Amino acid sequence: MTRSAEATRHTPANAPDLSGGANQVRVRAYNERLVLSLVRRHSGLSKAEIARRSGLSAQTVSVIMRSLESDGLLVRGERLRGKVGQPSTPMRLNPDAVFSFGVKIGRRSVDLVLMDFVGRIRLKLRNTYPYPMPEWILPFVINGMAELEARLSEDERERIAGIGIAAPFEMWSWAQEVGAPQKEMDRWRGVDLRAEIADQVSYPVFLQNDATSACGAELVFGSGQNYPDFLYVFIGSFIGGGVVLNSALFSGRTGAAGAIGPLPVQGRDGSTVPLLKIASIFVLEDMLREHHVDPKPLWFSPDDWIDFGEPLERWIQNTAAALAQAVLAAASIIDFASVIIDGGFPSWVRARIVAATKKALDLHDLQGVVVPEIREGAVGSQARAIGGASLPLFSRYLLDQNVLFKETTA
Repeated sequence: MTRSAEATRHTPANAPDLSGGANQVRVRAYNERLVLSLVRRHSGLSKAEIARRSGLSAQTVSVIMRSLESDGLLVRGERLRGKVGQPSTPMRLNPDAVFSFGVKIGRRSVDLVLMDFVGRIRLKLRNTYPYPMPEWILPFVINGMAELEARLSEDERERIAGIGIAAPFEMWSWAQEVGAPQKEMDRWRGVDLRAEIADQVSYPVFLQNDATSACGAELVFGSGQNYPDFLYVFIGSFIGGGVVLNSALFSGRTGAAGAIGPLPVQGRDGSTVPLLKIASIFVLEDMLREHHVDPKPLWFSPDDWIDFGEPLERWIQNTAAALAQAVLAAASIIDFASVIIDGGFPSWVRARIVAATKKALDLHDLQGVVVPEIREGAVGSQARAIGGASLPLFSRYLLDQNVLFKETTA
């Protein structure tokens, strides 16, 4: 196993007293959460704008805003002038008001991040391994949290709202594809990740599927806010995804909606295979080995790949051809406005995959299909960890997107 660490700090010297923030026992009341969510979604709003969008009275909004500002959750922006009437002062989320831990557990690596109230990663740790095992991952998470906490002040530690875990469901599946012993991977069948971590920490612990978490991160912090309906695709060790309908995550009856990995597609040789056996990073890993290229750099840092040349280009083209089929299948069932593609790789790889997918779509008969816009994800390789870290924030402070979608605009 290998480990890397990175830390960045953005705490201002004049940080306000936040003793009423994350360490409060109570969960914020509904109207307070509505105001915080509107301010977050619009990157700052005046009291008048909040009243108009929420349907709350101006007096109620004023009382709520004073309370949230007193608790340090909101801060005042610069007064806006040049419009009719009195200058307005937009209120914004205070990035330093609340922190949360996010954990991404993958089949080749685990990430631990500390995220602030506006979705920015402040601190992070990473561990890589040949395949995931509980005895490697659980100590990394517990010890890593203690390590990151040690870099915070006592006041900052009191503002940690919880920990959210993003992990593949049925970790034992597809062991052969990643070169893991099935007997070893079967040990995951008896592991309750949330309970195991909750027994060792004092914070609330949340668990969600990794691809669903990434989709949620794109919806909340990325370009998903611009599309009420979209299919999200995240290419990691295995490809996965999520579905957003009416600006809210749609998980389906069993929670597996958007899990596009098993979707049948046609390979270059004409055979029908699951999408994940073409458009997954483990496939690229195998291709690099075939070319006698060390694939380990794929997992050290997803944002710092080198250009692997011909194997990478062939994988991109194969991935794009398979994704084009998946897009057509999805668009034939739901009239998605967009398909958003992201993954555990640098932005330049993502751009090449998106461009190649658009070209591959042009090779199909598109009659009768309204092709959705194909675009790059805006969150990037840490989408799963960010999605996990957002779970405690939404549990205590915010409302999900389907509530905001219905906001009053009259």
